[in-house]
Amino acid sequence: MNATRVVIADDQVLVRTGFRMILMSEGIDVVGEAANGDEALRVVRETRPDVVLMDIRMPGMDGLEATRLILSESAGAAAGSGSGSAEPAPEPPRIIILTTFDLDQYVYAAITAGASGFLLKDVSPEHLVAAVGMVRAGDAMLAPAITRRLVERFAVPTVNPRTEALHKDLATLTPREREVLGLLGRGLSNAELAARFHLSEATVKTHVARILAKLNLRDRAQAVVVAYETGLITPGVA
Repeated sequence: MNATRVVIADDQVLVRTGFRMILMSEGIDVVGEAANGDEALRVVRETRPDVVLMDIRMPGMDGLEATRLILSESAGAAAGSGSGSAEPAPEPPRIIILTTFDLDQYVYAAITAGASGFLLKDVSPEHLVAAVGMVRAGDAMLAPAITRRLVERFAVPTVNPRTEALHKDLATLTPREREVLGLLGRGLSNAELAARFHLSEATVKTHVARILAKLNLRDRAQAVVVAYETGLITPGVA
């Protein structure tokens, strides 16, 4: 795998400088910086990073809105590429939300905006580097059980164009895949799913990968949110 390319978006120069030094000392390429959400959009368009470290609270456009726009633009580019474009669309960047506030509503807002992870700014250098590597590899940084706690607190099944589309997409899942998605929403790990279904972990990983592909989801954290928002599972019901 090539060196990971990172953009750092934070309105504090010292935060950006410190994170840049930590990442570059580990061979991670910091290709751009931004002091607000508008700058983050521009820098991401210009540099096409693998990972974005995105502060929540910035002047002007905040990090959550910038996250939504970056990922929606990536989705639009992918759709255009799939309709006759000669060049394949680049992979959308993975976004890690940064904040000084350890509050559930920020974590949940980050997940629903499409972020793959959430870090406090006082994160250790080792954890920061590990987090960037984890999301670059396609994993969510939040354990499904933590995501479940957040979703049960904040998510309400809704009917809107997004959830209507997801309801239709659920019909493309096999009965086993729907069952797996429901248990993902309950926070079960691959090992727990394997034990439940008497399958190998490799087979479980295949089921999870197919679910993510069919529902156009980036990671397991989003799968948990979808399971609740579509009403596949209900908060508080075992």
